[in-house]
Amino acid sequence: MNDILQEPRHACALGAQQTVIAIERAIPIIHAGPGCGSKLHRGMALAGGYQGTGYSGADAIPSSNLIEKDVVFGGVDKLRQLIESTLKIMDGDFFVVLTSCISEIIGDDVANVVGDFRKKGVPIVYAETAGFKGDSYKGHEIVLQSIIEQHLKPSDKVEKGLVNIFASVPRHDPFWEGDLNELKKLLSLLGLKANILFGFGSGGIKAIEAIPSAEFNLVVSPYIGLQSAELLKEKFGTPYLHYPVLPIGGAETSKFLRAVADFAGIDSKIVENIIKEKEDEFYHYLIRSADLLTEFQFSMPRSFYNVNDTSYALAISKFLVNDMGYLPEHQYITEDVPEEYRNTIEDYFHNLATEISSDVTFTQDGGVKNDEILKRRHGEYPLVLGSSWEVDLASEINGPHLSVSLPIIDRLVLHKNYVGYTGGLNLVEDIYSAVLSLQRN
Repeated sequence: MNDILQEPRHACALGAQQTVIAIERAIPIIHAGPGCGSKLHRGMALAGGYQGTGYSGADAIPSSNLIEKDVVFGGVDKLRQLIESTLKIMDGDFFVVLTSCISEIIGDDVANVVGDFRKKGVPIVYAETAGFKGDSYKGHEIVLQSIIEQHLKPSDKVEKGLVNIFASVPRHDPFWEGDLNELKKLLSLLGLKANILFGFGSGGIKAIEAIPSAEFNLVVSPYIGLQSAELLKEKFGTPYLHYPVLPIGGAETSKFLRAVADFAGIDSKIVENIIKEKEDEFYHYLIRSADLLTEFQFSMPRSFYNVNDTSYALAISKFLVNDMGYLPEHQYITEDVPEEYRNTIEDYFHNLATEISSDVTFTQDGGVKNDEILKRRHGEYPLVLGSSWEVDLASEINGPHLSVSLPIIDRLVLHKNYVGYTGGLNLVEDIYSAVLSLQRN
C-alpha cells in the first residue's frame, strides 16, 4: 500500500513482542533497529489503556539495535552476543527472538543462531516478524506457530477436560487479560480446565508445554487462532471447536456455553441449570437499568457504529442487537483481515439477528470512516464505539462515544472484561455512563 493512512491504530508484525511479553516470565529478543521495541510499546501498551510494561517490556526488551554497519556486514554476530548477554542478565523461563524489516532484508540467518542455543538446551525459538509481513495480528499468529513448530513435543497422554483457548490478542485487545480470565471462568462452570497461555497466573512455559496434552482447542474469534488450531490438529491430532463470536452478555454467552458443552460431551441438563442461574443474575441487574432506559428526559441512542477489529466489532454488535435492542449503522473493521476470511466475516455481520444485518467496510484508513459517517444523515444521535481517534467524530454527530479499541488514551484499563455475563453488564455500565455524561454537559 502506497497511500497515507489517517488515524493509524495497528502496529506492524514486530508488535508480536507484546504477545511474548504476555507469556509469564517470557523474554522477547528483537533483532531490529534502535527504538523499534519502545515505539511499539508506546503504541500498543501505553496507548492501549496504559497497560504498563509487563515483566520484560518497553525499554527492558533486549535489542540488537542494528545500524548502517550491520546492514553492510550483517548482524549475526551481534545477535549471538545479544542472546548470550540476555541469558546472563535476564531472569526468564522462555525466550523468543523476533526478526524485523532490517534483519530479514539483509538476510541474517537467525534460524541457525537460535538453533545453536537450542542444541545447548536453551528454551528459545525464533519468529520471522518483519514489519512488511503484516500487522501485529499477523505477528501474533506467527509467534504462536513458531512456538508450536519449534518447541512443542507430542504428549504421552491427553488430559481430560484440558482446553487450550485462542481468543483475544494480548495487549492489542486492551481488555485481553480480563476477557481471557472470564473465558477461563466460563469453562470452569462446565468442569473444564482452560489453558489460556497469557496473563497473570496463566503458567508461562508450563502452560505452553501443556498445549499438546489438551483434549481439544477452542478458537473464540472470527479468524485469529484458526491457523494455530489447524497446525495443532495436523501435528498432534488435537481436535478444535471454532466459535466465531467472542461472547458478550446473556444471549451470546449462553449460546457459547451450549456449543462448548455439546462439543465436550457434557450433559445438557447440567449446562441448562448453569445457564439458568447465570442468566437469572444477568437479567436481574439488567432490569435494574430499565428506569434509566425508559426515561423520556434523556435522549437515548438506538443505533450504533463500530470502529474496531473484527473480533470486538462482531462481539459488541451481537450484544447490542440481541440483548439491548440497538440497530447497527455500519461496521468499520480496522485490522488487515486476510482476503480468504472476508466473505465469511461479512456473512457474520449480515446475520446479527433475524432480519437484522449490517454492512461492513474493511479499512485501516480512519479518513474513509470519517468521510462516510459525516455524510450520512442521522435521525438521532448514534453511539460510537471505537478508539480515542473517534472522540471528535462522535462530537460532530452529537453522539456518545466509548473507547473500546486501540488507541485508548482516555481510559485506564487494568482487569476490565467485556466477555461473558459480567462483561455484558460492564459494557452496559460503560455505555450509559458515557450517555449520561454527554447529557449532563
